[in-house]
Amino acid sequence: MLSKLFKTRHLCVWRSPNSLYYKRFHSMNNTQKKRIRSTVYYLSSVGVLTIGLSYAAVPLYKMFCQAFSYGGTLNHNLEDSKVETMKPVRNREIKVHFTADTSSSMQWSFKPLQTEIRVAPGETALAFYTAKNPLDKPITGISTYNVVPFEVGQYFNKIQCFCFEEQQLNANEEVDMPVFFFIDPEFATDPKMENIDDITLSYTFFEAKQGVNLPNLFKHG
Repeated sequence: MLSKLFKTRHLCVWRSPNSLYYKRFHSMNNTQKKRIRSTVYYLSSVGVLTIGLSYAAVPLYKMFCQAFSYGGTLNHNLEDSKVETMKPVRNREIKVHFTADTSSSMQWSFKPLQTEIRVAPGETALAFYTAKNPLDKPITGISTYNVVPFEVGQYFNKIQCFCFEEQQLNANEEVDMPVFFFIDPEFATDPKMENIDDITLSYTFFEAKQGVNLPNLFKHG
């Protein structure tokens, strides 16, 4: 009540012809007035843009990852010959760590079923995450992911995963979600990767919002 009264009184003081604020504003030249109005419009636009981006964050992030292979590549159309013919680099073992998180509004329980896997470049590996909806109503989620260190993303290939696809869990339903991946053998010959022996794959689930799906602008064929 006090905050509402303060806002009302503050607005009345600003609009009152006898107020100091009113006199100062109308004593300014046109350039100064335009600057003030421009600042107000700018701040208002930033607020609206921030709200809009919060709903479009997942599809925009997907587009960014597809364009720049940020956080690893997801290639459902990966040629079988690539996986079948590549040879593991056994003298270079990588420890892949798995982490999970959810947004503040997401009610799911979400976690990896394993904390880490040891894998060689050129070797395929299978990991699992588990998600549970503890509520008495269905919830649809959508996830993003990233790979740390970021420069490893160009070599981290996911043949199958659940990222960027809507996943609906019914009331009290629990499911396991697979991640089938490999690290490109070229990782072992890149001098920039020489001191990297640990990689972290992280997923974050958000509650899916209506109307935020964007077309895949980078799909070929």
